[in-house]
Amino acid sequence: MADPTQTANPTADASPDAGPDARFTALEAFVEGALGHCAFATAPASADASFRRYFRVTPDTPAFGAATLIAMDAPPPHEDCRPYVQVAALLGEAGVHAPRVLASDVEHGFLLLTDLGRTTYLDALDAASAQHLYLDAIDALVRWQKSSREGVLPSYDETLLRRELDLFADWYVARHLGHTLATSERATLERTFAAVLANNLAQPRVFVHRDYHSRNLMVSEPNPGVLDFQDAVQGPLAYDLVSLLRDAYVAWDEEQELDWAVRYWERARAAGLPVPREFVAFWRDFEWMGVQRQLKVLGIFARLCHRDGKPGYVADMPRVFRYLHRTCGRYDELRPLQVLLESLAGVRTATAITF
Repeated sequence: MADPTQTANPTADASPDAGPDARFTALEAFVEGALGHCAFATAPASADASFRRYFRVTPDTPAFGAATLIAMDAPPPHEDCRPYVQVAALLGEAGVHAPRVLASDVEHGFLLLTDLGRTTYLDALDAASAQHLYLDAIDALVRWQKSSREGVLPSYDETLLRRELDLFADWYVARHLGHTLATSERATLERTFAAVLANNLAQPRVFVHRDYHSRNLMVSEPNPGVLDFQDAVQGPLAYDLVSLLRDAYVAWDEEQELDWAVRYWERARAAGLPVPREFVAFWRDFEWMGVQRQLKVLGIFARLCHRDGKPGYVADMPRVFRYLHRTCGRYDELRPLQVLLESLAGVRTATAITF
């Protein structure tokens, strides 16, 4: 097996300014070197909301003990492969099934990885499969959090959490809805953001995947396979469970959400994780963490549409909006945000914009 710390040198230009075709040529040269110059075929493997591209590599003869591998193209300066390599190792140490790095050229942004298959949770989820798949995901999450230690990953601190919240006003409200917030509306957001951040920052800190949901979990053996983890941080304990149970791409009724949340809480307590002693306190943290994530996601989806030319995410906005609106109606401190959301829904109707 290749040493992931070693760098191969592609034969084609892989500079940051190289176009997609030049980068693909360079990526194939990197793969050829990693495979010992055996013949192989490549095909697109998945889409990504970032600049990264993934290709499935099929060697003429199995390589690294597998029939297929994954090649990642993460073009500098837009992407940095080093966090991916680091977090992949952390997940493996925690007993979580993540791609192994077989070969790397981090300078040029190329990795060769093990292939976790073609079936995402989103592809496989239905009434018959959901219980098994979610319990596997919960068990893997507990193992990941149990392995946490300070000083290893970047901090999910107030600056980063707040920067994410600002995406809501900047991209969802201003750009997507075309609405200029009145002074009173902006004051409502500021008060809400302060309350939400106070809750988020008071939660126990663990390793946070940051996008632990149905598009980034693969049906695999062992299950699940975990992808898209390069932005992992050390932060609020409830964050990844919110990503999983209040998924932007698939929703379950609240009774089912509660059942899975209780099962997580019981497993987390048994593993010695610092969850609140009472489930009601944990559930409040879960919901308030959800408010931060849902505001962020609405902003990110709007940015993907209007800045990055990826309008497909707009179709998932109503699901995220419903999570947010429902939670805000339950807590006195969040009801002013609920009123603002309802006002923005009126803006949406008047301008015929889809949430």
